Amino acid sequence: MPITLRPAVNDDAGFAAVCVAAAYAQWIPKLGRKPGPMLDDYHAVIAEDRVLIAEQGGAPVGLLVMRETDEGFLLDNIAVLPECAGQGIGRELLVHAEEAAVQLGYPSLYLYTNERMVENIELYARNGYQEYARRLENGFRRVYMRKQLG
Repeated sequence: MPITLRPAVNDDAGFAAVCVAAAYAQWIPKLGRKPGPMLDDYHAVIAEDRVLIAEQGGAPVGLLVMRETDEGFLLDNIAVLPECAGQGIGRELLVHAEEAAVQLGYPSLYLYTNERMVENIELYARNGYQEYARRLENGFRRVYMRKQLG
């Protein structure tokens, strides 16, 4: 079933928090704590960032959070409900983020993930992202990756 994307509204904050909690729960044992996106206030995220809700058959199944920063265009978060994983929704959100960066005139898109999330690092590398930095931020050891676009 195809997905549609729409801008998030304040009323989507509850879904966003539930979706992120469900999508990231698997990482808690590996990190020994909740991943950063699980700590976000989604009312604030929706108010401040570019947030899209992915829907399938009219029901929300995932979200995409993007932000313009001093470092460029940031893919801040992709989350898909676990019961909808494996259907290509995350991939579609990743492609949309890249297209949004190009439309806004950015030559690249960057993201970060926890260094213990090796599977994510490998996934992004397979999709053309290259590591360019490692930073300790808010107690998280993060791997920064960038993809040149266009």
